[in-house]
Amino acid sequence: MVNFREPRDVPQLMLSVLFLAIMIIACLWIIQPFVLGFAWAGTIVIATWPLFLRLQRLLFGRRSLAVLAMTLLLILLFVIPISMLVNSLVDGSGPVIHAITSGDMTLPDFAWLNDVPLVGEKLYTGWHNMLDMGGSAIMAKVRPYVGATTTWFVGQAAHIGRFMMHCVLMLLFSALLYWRGEQVARGIRHFASRLASQRGDAAVLLAAQAIRAVALGVVVTALVQAILGGIGLAISGVPYATLFTVVMILSCLIQLGPLPVLIPAIIWLYWSGDTTWGTVLLVWSCVVGTLDNVIRPVLIRMGADLPLVLILSGVIGGLIAFGMIGLFIGPVVLAVSWRLFDAWVKEVPPPGNDAQAVLEETEEFKPHQQ
Repeated sequence: MVNFREPRDVPQLMLSVLFLAIMIIACLWIIQPFVLGFAWAGTIVIATWPLFLRLQRLLFGRRSLAVLAMTLLLILLFVIPISMLVNSLVDGSGPVIHAITSGDMTLPDFAWLNDVPLVGEKLYTGWHNMLDMGGSAIMAKVRPYVGATTTWFVGQAAHIGRFMMHCVLMLLFSALLYWRGEQVARGIRHFASRLASQRGDAAVLLAAQAIRAVALGVVVTALVQAILGGIGLAISGVPYATLFTVVMILSCLIQLGPLPVLIPAIIWLYWSGDTTWGTVLLVWSCVVGTLDNVIRPVLIRMGADLPLVLILSGVIGGLIAFGMIGLFIGPVVLAVSWRLFDAWVKEVPPPGNDAQAVLEETEEFKPHQQ
């Protein structure tokens, strides 16, 4: 018996796909102003969810009190310090930008080079020979590039209004996610299961582990080291301590640590004759510089060891793409993508291509028992 299939209505299929695409694009267009704030909030909530549950138990099981306490903690420990750093960066870098772009900036004399043992006189003579051979001309050629680069970096932090808007959205979405976290997680896992069955649900759990690994093992460690290093600079009397703290945050995020900023500050204190505070900062720098070896393994224990290139690309690419918020979102996005891709590549399907068997044999895809 011949079974004749009905011909497919190709125009209807194309129009259906087109309509769905238009609706998806329209929805993304509408929620575009809230995407960064929600992503930021989601990262924070996922990273601090165990702390939130522990705090809820301490507050007699009251979810409302726990949400209020976590929101206040985010304001005191996260939003206010970053806002102060950004404002200080903009206010303190104004004279530097003006000196670079206006043409008033000249190459320094560096008279202290004479005090360097053994080679100081040669260094000073060589420096002045370079100045006599056209040091000002070199500075004139370099100044446009330095000014443009510095202006771009400051311009990323100059959008205070937009940054504060994202901070407010982050606080609002964080409170909502804390309040309905279980329902949101269940909905996301159901959606992932509809897309890819068991693998979809396991991918969501793996993504949560990657987010927690970056947020705790990378971002929190960088903030702790940079803030402690900035406190040391401020107490030691190093000028522009706040600006150097911002630089240390970037340096710690790309896994260079705070020492590239602290070591020149120590050298400057010794050369200026302030040996007491130079020694204090030296001891403090030894503590701060090795702090990540203690903090990071503890914080990243629940996550995964991520490649340095991935973190570096996430920090720089996130900064260029999203501004200051990209410092936190960029590594998270790349880490989630990397972990999912790495688990997919290492997966070897057994005979029969049974999805549940694949899930059980791949250790990284094992979902937590409810």
